[in-house]
Amino acid sequence: MADETGAELPKYQRIADDLKAAIETGDYSPGDRLPGENTLAKQYGVATLTARQALKVLRTEGLVETKKGAGARVISFSPIRRHGIQRLARDQWGGGKSIWSADEERPVTIDVRVDTVTAPAHIARMLGLAEDEMACARSRRFVLDGRPVMLATSYLPSTLVEGSAITRIDTGEGGTYARLAELGYAPVHFREEIRSRLPTAAEALGLSMPVERPVLKLCRTAFAADGRVVEVNEMTLDSASYVLDYEFDA
Repeated sequence: MADETGAELPKYQRIADDLKAAIETGDYSPGDRLPGENTLAKQYGVATLTARQALKVLRTEGLVETKKGAGARVISFSPIRRHGIQRLARDQWGGGKSIWSADEERPVTIDVRVDTVTAPAHIARMLGLAEDEMACARSRRFVLDGRPVMLATSYLPSTLVEGSAITRIDTGEGGTYARLAELGYAPVHFREEIRSRLPTAAEALGLSMPVERPVLKLCRTAFAADGRVVEVNEMTLDSASYVLDYEFDA
């Protein structure tokens, strides 16, 4: 079997591709156990180590989970469909809804930490902070169905949000953007930048994912009506947990 360039695929990759195809066609359903290393090695006439590499590919891509003594099972987790445009509409957070609810009906656990920090240099530049000006950092870890799916830290000028609910764990209905609106700095424009890379060790640990699996790095900038940047939100998403969905008119 060759790839699109005509090059011969490694044996472990051919096995992984066969298993992925079987998962996609429903031959293996969520929760089903895949053949073990010894079975795959015998079926394909390869070494056990080769079969193990094939299963590792599936785990890295987020298709299976492996537990010692239990083999590899197809993951039953349904990816989050992140609606990149609709989720930020004013009638969403302005109506007291969370941004998360635009994407998911499943309940999510959010671990929140709020600190006053010296912002990283690139964040300070984006927020237009003076050299000695501090930032409010809202760090969150999102866990869905027992699975960590996203790490996020929002930075806002401390002088802007001091004394408001934004500096508390619970910001109230509508979240940070609704509170910014009450302060007279409602976001009217957003920009999101998206890239992909391998996770740092800390990111992989926080998301309980293998270091070989890429993460999606999103940076969202929120602008008030006067053009001022009122928030920079840096997000790290487990790429196996998300589908990015963008729908808009021509």
